[in-house]
Amino acid sequence: MPRRSLAFSSSRLLVFSLALTTPAFSQSPAPAPRWWRDVQALSHDSMAGRETGSPEHREAAEYVAAAFERAGLKPAGTKGFFQEVGFTSRTIDERKSSLTIIRGGREIPLALGTDAAFILRAPLARAVEAPIVFVGYGLSLPEYGHDDLAGLDLKGKIVAFMANLPKGIPGPVISHSRAQAWETFRERGAVGMMGFAGSRTAEAMFARASANRLAPQMTLTDASLDNQRGNGVAISINAARAESLLFAGAPERFATLAARADSGLKLPTFDLRVRLRSRVELITSTRSSDNVVAVLEGSDPALKNEYVVLSAHLDHVGIGRPVDGDSIYNGAMDNAAGTALLMEAARRLAPMRASLKRSVLFVAVTAEEKGLLGSRYFANHPTVPAAQIVANLNTDMFMPIIPFTMVMVNGLEESDLAADARRAGESVGVKVVTDPEPQENRFIRSDQYSFILRGIPALSFKVGFALNTPEHEAVKEFRAKRYHFPQDDVTQHVDRSTAEGFTKFYIAAVQQVANRATRPAWNADSFFRRLGEKRP
Repeated sequence: MPRRSLAFSSSRLLVFSLALTTPAFSQSPAPAPRWWRDVQALSHDSMAGRETGSPEHREAAEYVAAAFERAGLKPAGTKGFFQEVGFTSRTIDERKSSLTIIRGGREIPLALGTDAAFILRAPLARAVEAPIVFVGYGLSLPEYGHDDLAGLDLKGKIVAFMANLPKGIPGPVISHSRAQAWETFRERGAVGMMGFAGSRTAEAMFARASANRLAPQMTLTDASLDNQRGNGVAISINAARAESLLFAGAPERFATLAARADSGLKLPTFDLRVRLRSRVELITSTRSSDNVVAVLEGSDPALKNEYVVLSAHLDHVGIGRPVDGDSIYNGAMDNAAGTALLMEAARRLAPMRASLKRSVLFVAVTAEEKGLLGSRYFANHPTVPAAQIVANLNTDMFMPIIPFTMVMVNGLEESDLAADARRAGESVGVKVVTDPEPQENRFIRSDQYSFILRGIPALSFKVGFALNTPEHEAVKEFRAKRYHFPQDDVTQHVDRSTAEGFTKFYIAAVQQVANRATRPAWNADSFFRRLGEKRP
């Protein structure tokens, strides 16, 4: 069993001491020493993976708050440096839960974990029986000449769709539409949904869903912010069983549809000749966790009441299935690295306060791993006037494991913040690029998306790479062997020169946005401009 942490007053000193006495600091000085100490402290075994709502997450939050205070920032939460966020946690009792396919008069029970898995981020109804309709990619984007839902009756049905990227639509738009898919289906009367991957990624998609199916999932206690409300059936189906279970007798074979989806080709829509019966027994509880919020007040009387929000998520996934004898998911790169950057930015920006026109709000959010919940709560209940938040700059798992030659910016095409990012890149001699892998859906998978949904221009930064290069291979290897594994710890290779270079870029970007003459604005042709038009 992992060693549990001490009370915070002594634990922080213990962790900090351990970080200071590692071999990296017994030799000649290396770049980014304070950043590295904070990464070591936050991802130490005693932090037990910083699970949302755990005592260790609270210890990590206090560690961050103390760093903000020492840097000279002022508390900007609802309770000092903290903003408490309430959650409902769900687990499933599989002994009392079941899924059954009904074809004609025949009932076919599904094996949970082998044939299918419930997705607990949806509230799930205790009992549902409904027909299933296949809706292609499930996207309604008529402005891009694509509407899978045109003319379909979804009322009272479970919607099945391919979670691939059709050709001809910008990646961020597809990612956003995917994230809002249930709201679109609910508005048309659907009672549930199930997603499939194309043939290239189907096995991995279901394997992840199956492995995580018994883990607690969370939603915000504020039900108005739950974008899955009303979703009575949310499941993942093993693609190897999709043909026999769901598509037997359908106008198209599942394998054909998956192959077409891999290539982004147009897909048909049709009713499946089956019904699904779902029975679910959920176990719910409540808990709370904290966002950490601090402010560095700007110096310009006309602009200091406008805020540039800097965000990074503090939480990780806690203690889980042992891998090579290790059950602590330390989350060093994901995202102790980003939170440590937030603390280092506070230290470097505080002495520059006189040269920052706008105020800078530092927000270390909780529950990103639960579906961006901490940032969603903050973006909807900010601790400063919502109308005065002008931009969000986010960093999550910024990947200082490869040489620093470029910065990947999610959201680069959407607002005039792109010019600020490019100027910051020029100032440190690196190229600013868009995401080379839009299929990874990074645009919606990190906390800047919560601000975008509120109409606030936002960017998220990572160390960049070009496709099919050694740097790309290193990133893919991390995703395969360390991402959401216990091996994401401080024993892995970290390029601290990259961390230092990225920090300088980040500071330059903050300065650009804090001092620009005009408020950031969405580009005229951005799909997300419509969200900005709804702002107060």
